[in-house]
Amino acid sequence: MTDRGDVILVYIEDQPAFFGRVEDMLPDIKPGWVRLKFLILQVPPTLGEWILRPEYVQGNEFSMGGRKVKIEKVVAPVEVQEPEPEPESPGARKVIPLRKERKP
Repeated sequence: MTDRGDVILVYIEDQPAFFGRVEDMLPDIKPGWVRLKFLILQVPPTLGEWILRPEYVQGNEFSMGGRKVKIEKVVAPVEVQEPEPEPESPGARKVIPLRKERKP
């Protein structure tokens, strides 16, 4: 369920076009439609507002100006916890760094 504060990815013609952050989603004067206000995450940031059906905000494809558009909520990847290193034992493998450390 896409809601206020969520990051979205907007696809145009099945190609990722831009990321945005949902600022607000309010009922429109037209029954069954909502006003989606979002911050387009680009340089410089830009505000956008579209009047859409709620199902379009939740990921259903729609068309705008004859072009296919889809909004997808971005889910942050889960941070993977590294396992605790086991105590060194004879014959244990050592990690070899790929980057040399600089000496001061």
